[in-house]
Amino acid sequence: NHNSNALLVAVGGDNSITYSVMQAINNNDLSDAGLITFDAHFDLRDGVSNGSPVRRLIDAGLNPKRIVQIGIADFANSNIYAKRAKDFGITVIPRSDIHKSSINQIISDAVKIAGENVYVDIDVDVCDRAVAPACPASVPGGISANQLRLIAREVGKYKQVKAIDFTEVDSTKDSQDMRTTRLVALSILEIAAGRLRQYNV
Repeated sequence: NHNSNALLVAVGGDNSITYSVMQAINNNDLSDAGLITFDAHFDLRDGVSNGSPVRRLIDAGLNPKRIVQIGIADFANSNIYAKRAKDFGITVIPRSDIHKSSINQIISDAVKIAGENVYVDIDVDVCDRAVAPACPASVPGGISANQLRLIAREVGKYKQVKAIDFTEVDSTKDSQDMRTTRLVALSILEIAAGRLRQYNV
């Protein structure tokens, strides 16, 4: 699409869609791409699974120094993957650090690192399990529903962001009130609202 204001939103499904969608929108050339993830996990595992899309993208040519991972959870990742992220040169903002700065500032800094062609992966298990029961790997202590809403609106404002996905939601496992599904739907509306207030930076 030649519309500079166009934005692709993909909805999953497991996190493996991040690999295929990011490759597709970049025509399998990741040389100028950047990635921002909101995720409790590094997704740097070996093999092909919902736990490996970030490593697979690096293997396919994505510069790891243009990757920012926000919301990584303590006690939910093996040390080997923390070390792998550090060795790759990935910028990691753990969940425990999110409160130390505003969401707006965190995202602004992340976009500067990721560059002019940015893909945003929102793994909904970054949220607290109380608000995201349909995410199999969500744990207590994650971000709030309101924080996710604010994140969605903010990333939608940046012209550098070309595509966003929402992953790791199994609607068949949702609570009776469908709170996870409703949260994702609200977040998509927030992205659209943010797009109407796009930054020219």
